[in-house]
Amino acid sequence: MRIILAPMEGLVDAPIRETLTKVGGIDRCVTEFVRVTQGMLPPRIFYKYAPELHNQSLTQAGVPVAVQLLGSDPEMMGRHGAKAAELGATQVDINFGCPAKTVNRHKGGCVLMREPELMYEIAAGVRKAVPADIPVTAKMRLGYDDRSMGVACGQALEAAGASEIVIHARSKVDGYKPPAYWEEIAKVREAVNSHVIANGEIWTVDDYWRCREVSGCDDVMIGRGLIARPDLAAQIKASQRGESLEPMTWPEAVALVREYAAALQTRLEDRFVTGRIKQWLNFLRQGFPEAELLWPEARKLRDVAPMLACLSQVAATPVSDTEAA
Repeated sequence: MRIILAPMEGLVDAPIRETLTKVGGIDRCVTEFVRVTQGMLPPRIFYKYAPELHNQSLTQAGVPVAVQLLGSDPEMMGRHGAKAAELGATQVDINFGCPAKTVNRHKGGCVLMREPELMYEIAAGVRKAVPADIPVTAKMRLGYDDRSMGVACGQALEAAGASEIVIHARSKVDGYKPPAYWEEIAKVREAVNSHVIANGEIWTVDDYWRCREVSGCDDVMIGRGLIARPDLAAQIKASQRGESLEPMTWPEAVALVREYAAALQTRLEDRFVTGRIKQWLNFLRQGFPEAELLWPEARKLRDVAPMLACLSQVAATPVSDTEAA
């Protein structure tokens, strides 16, 4: 009954993986995708996206991190899978789920679900190139134009040797709009022998249990829900034990954001750091009423110091029951 932190392009980077895995409850992470085109990428690119390669592919909390690749050339994907393994990757994941227009326009991500045969060739190319003891896995949606391609694509990935398949329970056209079609994941799970992991629209402990019941999957991947509520995985693990856990407070969440900002400042210019903090804060609005209260002011800030001061000011101001409602 594993909980996996989803790869979210432009947000779930190494610093946020470090921050969230320290909270507890997360069993595995996946990097933002490494974009594979025609040229062979140098090692520094792999280390940029997966600095955990320097630590046996583990976060400082000891949580394994898979390296994710995105591309459409089977040979080049295989070569990059082999390079990732050579650099220390303990799992190589393939992205067939990204719905971004720019990515899809360049024949990457979810658009490949229109071509199960090509998905097979890509996954088979990576599987052939990567040492047999290193798992090759994949993440996909239920389809591109609609939700009709899940079974065919899942079977193609299984035939290619993917040991695990994460399925986001929507099509590309569905985007991220509720609901998530967990029942469609169940259809794929019943049609393949590869281990299937459910993903999509898990925001609460109750969502987790409903997703498991409807999809039939023991393992789930959570993205936005864990960004909005950093202790969600820990809450779920407590519920698995039949226990309850005191919810994270806003001051505790602010401490995480400050830790994240400090780590980002060693990697990025301050203007980019502020942008990433805003992204996280935008999600925190769904988990904390305090974040909603400060958002109108915080969204206007461009520098890191005023942003952190803004967070701390609200952290010191209790939210009344009326405001929280």
